[in-house]
Amino acid sequence: MNWISLTDINQLDSIIQASFDTPQVIFKHSTRCSISSMALNRLERETAPTNTVFYYLDLIKHRDISNAIAEKFDVYHESPQVLVINKGECIYDESHQGITMNEIAEQVA
Repeated sequence: MNWISLTDINQLDSIIQASFDTPQVIFKHSTRCSISSMALNRLERETAPTNTVFYYLDLIKHRDISNAIAEKFDVYHESPQVLVINKGECIYDESHQGITMNEIAEQVA
């Protein structure tokens, strides 16, 4: 799995722009949460769609970015949480045990 670290709030604008060419996925991870660790491990064991870019956000270190994501994409903050951004919009978000690579792949197909 090739994660791109989401560490700067300005990356959100780049993610939105890039989503017009390629779907973008943001995985919001809490390093203090066992459920979040399980979701991360589950994603990393699966084969990621090749037509998608994956971002990893450590929301303990970057809560400001997590808050900006919730506001920008009009989603309720959860942890762990995955968002699929396509054509500038969040077309899918899921949290906790609902996070699966199969579901992400279906959304970006």
